[in-house]
Amino acid sequence: MFLPSEAQRASANGKSDYRLEEPPSSDSSPDTEGVSPELEKAGLLNKTKIAEGGRKLRKNWNPSWVVLVGNSLVFFKDPKSQNPDSWKPGNSRPESSVDLRGAQLQWADDLSSRKNVFKLRTITGNEFLLQSETESLIREWYRTIQNVIDRLVSLKHTHTHTHINIVLVNAFEKNIIYLKQKSFCPARAQTCSSVCLISDQVFGCGLELLCEREKSTVPQFVRKCTDAVERKGLETDGIYRVSGNLAVIQKLRFAVNHERLDLDDPQWEDIHVITGALKLFFRELPEPLVPYGFFQDIVETVKLSDYEEKVERLKHLVLSMPPPNHHTLRHMIQHLRRVMECSDSNRMTTQNIGIVFGPTLMRPENESGNMAINMVYQNQAVELLLSEYQQIFGAEQTASY
Repeated sequence: MFLPSEAQRASANGKSDYRLEEPPSSDSSPDTEGVSPELEKAGLLNKTKIAEGGRKLRKNWNPSWVVLVGNSLVFFKDPKSQNPDSWKPGNSRPESSVDLRGAQLQWADDLSSRKNVFKLRTITGNEFLLQSETESLIREWYRTIQNVIDRLVSLKHTHTHTHINIVLVNAFEKNIIYLKQKSFCPARAQTCSSVCLISDQVFGCGLELLCEREKSTVPQFVRKCTDAVERKGLETDGIYRVSGNLAVIQKLRFAVNHERLDLDDPQWEDIHVITGALKLFFRELPEPLVPYGFFQDIVETVKLSDYEEKVERLKHLVLSMPPPNHHTLRHMIQHLRRVMECSDSNRMTTQNIGIVFGPTLMRPENESGNMAINMVYQNQAVELLLSEYQQIFGAEQTASY
């Protein structure tokens, strides 16, 4: 879903809650293979935690800015110094979050002297009360959260089925490559089959190895995809947000790995298939485009309050990356700026691009922290790269590397 425009937030003056825009209608399937959480709803509610791990706690009501994103409910401290209508997650640090997988909701007016109260219980035994003086608002929150819980249950079964299909496609690819090796050199096939499966492919190949093989600092597949989008997809509503059919994306992936890709072929006419395959390419890198060793430094940089220092430190980090990572990141941010320039048509603003590409381009090596909180900083980092492109990368130019 899409964040509201500035005009929409301004028109909601006096309200403490807003619904986010619906995504564009499309015959394409949702981005079920993606890892980018969807931001669905945000608003000011009263919150108290009444149990932790099954142990009862004393009520302590506080206003909290609540953000429903992906499978999490994220709580931020009340932005007293800001206008709630212009507030967004990028302006504040998250206080805590709740995983909605397996969670339960129920109305709980009997648990508090306040009216319009419902209880959220997580699978780990934590319990929260959420309340608003406006009955219609709290009922909408209850309905929206319940819809997310129900959807997570159904997605669990859908993803299992999809994963099985992908495994079958991947196994088929590997068998084909192995049989080719075996027919060419039976003795060699036994000793190097696993090496050949990795080194001869594009998807799942390390970025440095792939660029070295192609004698380039930006993978050819990345160039082809971004060129195709800029030729025929910049005006497409929801570009990069909506994905094409997963089966077709896997078919394109197979073609890429076997050097038979022509993006002008009619079978790839759905631009969402191309963008979905490009996102899949970055997610399948053994190490993200932003190397693991840079992730925590970037998070700490994004947290800085001094804006100029923040930009300068991010510039230094980007320049310190290995050449293939630096040049490919520059190529992608330059491309996404062109997508952003058409936001009046495609609705992909800086913030929406950050939501999609934050977790796609960078992630921690060990997800020991909270995914929803990490996501906030990942999004902010991409937004900063987009907004301060010239300061961080230098003047925009057509890449020749």
